[in-house]
Amino acid sequence: MNATDRTPADLLRSALTADPARPLITFYDDATGERVELSVATFANWVAKTANLLQGDLSAEPGDRLALLLPAHWQSAVWLLACSSVGVAVDIGGDPAAADLVVSGPDTLDAARACRGERVALALRPLGGRFPEAPVGFADYAVEVPGQGDRFAPYAPVDPDEPALSVGGTELTAAQLVDRARADAVERGLAPGSRLLSGLSYRSWEGLSAGLFAPLAAGGSVVLCRNLEKLAPEALEQRVTDERVTHRVV
Repeated sequence: MNATDRTPADLLRSALTADPARPLITFYDDATGERVELSVATFANWVAKTANLLQGDLSAEPGDRLALLLPAHWQSAVWLLACSSVGVAVDIGGDPAAADLVVSGPDTLDAARACRGERVALALRPLGGRFPEAPVGFADYAVEVPGQGDRFAPYAPVDPDEPALSVGGTELTAAQLVDRARADAVERGLAPGSRLLSGLSYRSWEGLSAGLFAPLAAGGSVVLCRNLEKLAPEALEQRVTDERVTHRVV
């Protein structure tokens, strides 16, 4: 990755320049049997559309805080990089009442209603499917995002020294996040082409690092597994083989 990258969005741009066709996130949900693989280019397209939704339709701007009430999921990763692109600070599992915006999964809608700003709901159905009926008071992400532009340009520059992420009581600027991701990548022995399988929650820095940021910083990819406890040990070993996993944390 480029040594001058100072935000997660910078890391993604460098990955896109280096090898847009390589896998970046392979997602499994072992409760539903879902498998989704996103190349760098496909993931970056989702990020651009989501950033345009944030900046345009939701009127988000640098310095706003977004409560992210989502599990470890490929769409959660998209929102993390979209917020970085706009300059919005993400509070993982944060208090919606204290946030400017909230993004919620189907199981946290009641809590998310405490947000007085814009509210977005994700059904987290296979293939990014929409709700059968949009929750009252929420924009359905799967309805709103497809029509957004495929390219994103921020209205205002993103300051890498401003807060970008709060998780587990720790707040990081964008530059600090990138530095920690790079350090974690070195500690885990990740390199370009590495495939890290993670079954950790996104509710901790360790889970966010293993499940997105460290592989991205290293030029590798992640096999992100939700509900991994439902997978038999022998099936997990088969997945490690099939997905050419080089590192794992479960």
